[in-house]
Amino acid sequence: MILSFGYLILRQALQLVILLARGGHANAVEVLVLRHQVAVLRRRVRRLDLEPADRVVLAGLSRLLPRTRWSAFFVTPATLLRWHRNLIARRWTYPRRRPGRPPVTAEVRQLVLRLAQDNPTWGGRRIQGELAGLGYRLAASTIWAILTRAGAGPAPRRAGPTWTEFLTAQAKGILSCDFLHVDTIGMTRIYVLFLMEVATRRVHLLGATTNPTGEWVTQQARNLMLDLGERANRFRFLIRDRDAKYTAMFDTVFRAGGIEVLRTPPQAPRANAFAERWVRTVRRECLDRLLIYNTRQLLAVLHEYLAHYNGHRPHQARGQRPPERDRLPAMVADLGAVRVRRRKVVHGLINEYEQAA
Repeated sequence: MILSFGYLILRQALQLVILLARGGHANAVEVLVLRHQVAVLRRRVRRLDLEPADRVVLAGLSRLLPRTRWSAFFVTPATLLRWHRNLIARRWTYPRRRPGRPPVTAEVRQLVLRLAQDNPTWGGRRIQGELAGLGYRLAASTIWAILTRAGAGPAPRRAGPTWTEFLTAQAKGILSCDFLHVDTIGMTRIYVLFLMEVATRRVHLLGATTNPTGEWVTQQARNLMLDLGERANRFRFLIRDRDAKYTAMFDTVFRAGGIEVLRTPPQAPRANAFAERWVRTVRRECLDRLLIYNTRQLLAVLHEYLAHYNGHRPHQARGQRPPERDRLPAMVADLGAVRVRRRKVVHGLINEYEQAA
């Protein structure tokens, strides 16, 4: 800024010397030309975009020109006086700390942009959760501002339906199950049965088959109850849709464990919102970006994705904690001394970040 001011002052001084060296007739003609050009510009430009250096030059020249000749300026006299008062006030005003939140360091800003660049499908909320897992506590509005200034765009707005809001308050004892279908490269459709613990968002993969019969579904339910063991006593309800593959024997397996089966209304996917949301998540982050050959490959991919989903992926409803983690790491004291390491999972489709040892 100081160099630009000095350059402008030197240029104006040289122009003044040149004008004084010219004859009076040439100066008069040049003044008329400049006045006409200013008049043309005033007709075309309604509001001028002046730099601070331009304001300094005009304010200084206004002190050398009599007020009767101030009509030569393309700004009003009151504007020139206000600029001059601001210069004096800025000269004698001591700097003071701006109110509000402390500024974000350059390292944190670069880390936010790095996460957005490495993961184009992540929004602001998803980046906020990943940063919380690394020990950085940033507000969603701060991340939104960083992404907006960099041209990356904010997080998409996701408003939960009424069923989701209702079930969230009672999620501690609720299980939710549903089918996910995947079409292989040979046009064979594979059905995947999964179950979610709504309170923790932990997902269990029960099995996958190309022919989901009632007997097969019932056997997967028995296997799940054996895996849960005493943990099954924590759950009170199971939400499922009205698919014919859920037979009476399937419901009996859960009722024997003290779990009441609730069927959703016909053609109402929002009533099973948590399971439907997970289907969209696994498709967007994993399955829509792969070609599946057979059931064996599909199970291997889903098991690897579930290890990421249950052990690392943050969830906004859980305070940015993954399903299998009860608390987040302590906040980082020295942000500049911490190095963040990236690890690729699920065939390199997803990035996980952790602090380097």
